[in-house]
Parts: sequence; structure tokens; C-alpha cells
Amino acid sequence: MKRFFLLVSTLLLSAAAQAASVSFVEPADGATVPTTFPVKFAVDGMDVKPAGELSPTSGHHHLLINATAIAAGEPVPFDETHIHFGKGQTEATVTLKPGTYKLTMQFANGAHQSYGPALSKTITVTVK
Repeated sequence: MKRFFLLVSTLLLSAAAQAASVSFVEPADGATVPTTFPVKFAVDGMDVKPAGELSPTSGHHHLLINATAIAAGEPVPFDETHIHFGKGQTEATVTLKPGTYKLTMQFANGAHQSYGPALSKTITVTVK
């Protein structure tokens, strides 16, 4: 039964994600930023809702630091490189040490299950 639920959940996640897209409002890809900088997220075709609310057309943002998009239906890890915005936030202030970083925005449902690469966006920033 668990496998069936996971399969159905993954199919629903994939269908919803195909009709939507995410983007970084700020910073721009290739930007040079200070050690503390604003990050702003956008999503089209889905509603931003706090974690816990389950709907095939809503979810919340996650910021992955030097990590790639997460497969549809897989949970977003809870660690220092996977920042959760489970209150439905669309912007945050991030602090990173100087260096070059790959930032991946990952949209996921209320149970923190990824909508997959279709609802992710990756940029590169240089922190000075």
C-alpha cells in the first residue's frame, strides 16, 4: 500500500509541476553578492502555502546550497545545505562565506516532498 501511495503521490507531483515554474527574483544568475544578501523566490502556476497543507497545486520554497534538484516525490533533507521556508516565505536573508556557490531553489509540497527538477531553478553566485 505504501508503494502505491508513493507512486500516486509522485504522479500527482509530476503533473502539477509540469504546469508551473519557479524563478529567482534576486539575486541574478552570475551575480556577485556580499556575505549577507537577500534571496527572493517566485513561482507561477502554484500557490505558496505553509508546510503541512497538502494540495497538488501548492507548496513552499527550499534553498539548496551547492546541491542539485531533488527527484519528484523525494523528501527535501533537513540539514544546513537544504534551507526550508515552511512558513510560506518568498524571501530571506542568506549569509555565506566568500566563494562561488550554486544555489538551487526547490519547490515542494506541504509534506516537503519535492516537485522535482521541473520546479527547481539553479543559479551561480560569487560571494565576496
